[in-house]
Amino acid sequence: MSDDSRPSLAPTPVAAVIPAAGRGVRLGPGAPKALRALSGTPMLIHAVRALAASRAVSLVIVVAPPDGAAEVKSLLDAYALPGGTPGGGRGSTDFLVVPGGDSRQESVKLGLDALPPEYGVVLVHDAARPLVPVDTVDAVIEAVRDGAPAVVPALPLADTVKEVEPATTPGDPEPVVSTPERARLRAVQTPQGFDRATLVRAHETVTDDVTDDAGMVERLGLTVVAVLGHEEAFKVTRPLDLVLAEAVLARRRLNDGF
Repeated sequence: MSDDSRPSLAPTPVAAVIPAAGRGVRLGPGAPKALRALSGTPMLIHAVRALAASRAVSLVIVVAPPDGAAEVKSLLDAYALPGGTPGGGRGSTDFLVVPGGDSRQESVKLGLDALPPEYGVVLVHDAARPLVPVDTVDAVIEAVRDGAPAVVPALPLADTVKEVEPATTPGDPEPVVSTPERARLRAVQTPQGFDRATLVRAHETVTDDVTDDAGMVERLGLTVVAVLGHEEAFKVTRPLDLVLAEAVLARRRLNDGF
């Protein structure tokens, strides 16, 4: 006979790390990419709000440019953020700003170093993906809590992809080497979710240059799983992406009053 009087275990606490120390040169000169405005609000604030919108996320750590932590703290103070206040604790989400490093990998590691010990699930999210829906955030968290050491949101590709031999001179024709099977390919987004111990071990072990944190976990020989991403979780990298992001925000305001 089962004992239904036993208390259920509380879910593992979730924290998010947002590396925002990059300059974003592909968007042109000016402010760092994360501080560029979308509808009058910096992309970073949109990204922080997107993660804090998840009831599961109780801490968001923003990794600022090495010389810009004070500016980012002031920025968070200036905007109404859901759940709590920077360094606060008055609501369900706390916010912390730490200085970053010279590379994205180093910045994520500095964010991990600032995590209190009780957080067992960690999300890593690009500040340049300001419009990720909360359902995507929650799907990643659920998959980690279900036992996956690393989880990425991803979308099937619409375009055929060719592997080429890169040209030595930019703009020159490039010989096609192969055509991967499109059905097996996915475009990976963020937030990526991790068992904390796994991600810490990856950052302590993998020293090669990698494009994302899930790639570091792959180098450990562990399985990374993909959940369905969302078309609005695209990365704002080029000027045309800003136009698309503004259009998405305009549609949200029209449909949801957001």
